[in-house]
Amino acid sequence: QVQLVESGGGLVQPGGSLRLSCAASGSIFGIYGMGWYRRAPGKQRELVAIRTSRGITNYADSVKGRFTISGDAAKNMVYLQMNSLKPEDTAVYYCNDALQSATWGQGTQVTVSS
Repeated sequence: QVQLVESGGGLVQPGGSLRLSCAASGSIFGIYGMGWYRRAPGKQRELVAIRTSRGITNYADSVKGRFTISGDAAKNMVYLQMNSLKPEDTAVYYCNDALQSATWGQGTQVTVSS
């Protein structure tokens, strides 16, 4: 069973930046690609960004131009660079492959507030 460990979250002011990291205990990103997801308070988990095994990226409209997904499938690592953060980005952020096939990790809390 592949384990996912997210890190890098925290409290940041609006307009600030954070870089999230995700480490997988096994090779899950090489075939199906990699993704970041988030769950805001009172809402369902939603897709934030995906990067396919061919390097094609896709983002939720709400984060386009502000967030960048990257990673190294060989090292089982995924990153999310988040710039120009807004209060509505406040959520617990999770990583998984693009099919959400692995068991979810604990996530990392991102709070955007002044």
